[in-house]
Amino acid sequence: MDDILKLVLLAVLGVLAGFLNVTAGGGSLLTMPFLIFLGLPAAVANGTNRIALMAQNISAVTRFHQLNVIPKGMTFIVTLPAVAGSLLGAQLAVDIDELLFKRILAVVMLLVMAATFFRPGRAAPDSDIALTGRGKVVLAGSFFAIGIYGGFIQAGVGFLIIAVLSLAGYDLVRTNALKVLVVLIYTPFALGIFIFNGQVDYLMGFALAIGNGIGGWLASKIVVGKGHNFVRWIVIATVVVFAVKLFLE
Repeated sequence: MDDILKLVLLAVLGVLAGFLNVTAGGGSLLTMPFLIFLGLPAAVANGTNRIALMAQNISAVTRFHQLNVIPKGMTFIVTLPAVAGSLLGAQLAVDIDELLFKRILAVVMLLVMAATFFRPGRAAPDSDIALTGRGKVVLAGSFFAIGIYGGFIQAGVGFLIIAVLSLAGYDLVRTNALKVLVVLIYTPFALGIFIFNGQVDYLMGFALAIGNGIGGWLASKIVVGKGHNFVRWIVIATVVVFAVKLFLE
């Protein structure tokens, strides 16, 4: 395949991936296989994908901040444990059967659908969640585990964050705003480890980043403009499609 065509296709796919990542999750389930299809080793594809995620989340967080929907009261409680977990996860060599991993992820995604459908969030769009001390510890522990997973493989991490924050009581607008902020903060640490180990293709990464950045910007505007109920159906539809895809594979 022509090198220019590869970069154009990566940018186009990045728009879709960025949109999915910000509205629901699973964009990396599209970009990672495509990077591998273009000839990158799995570890390099994993590292290269982080460049696109950086661009996507800078774009989305900027827009969410302008629209004042990021729940700032929970920022440190969720981001610091996620950063610590991502450093550990990026260095882990986890030996797990690929098919088993996909099936487990599919089950997790279906649990996310249940969480968003049956417990769609209690917080008003302009309010924050009042958690007890124990609730904050549980939330911090959950995001440490999410950070480990995100540092290791990233694909599907958005679904895990949605599940945790939906169960905590956040509506999906503020959940997605906090989700992209968390991923933005821990991604540079994981990316640094991949760069140190020479596992990044910068040209493909920057091409993908252009698309992801555009997709993230568009999605952040739609998430806030359409509101919780609209986003909930996008999450459910995305979960069903990716869960079926994983099971069939």
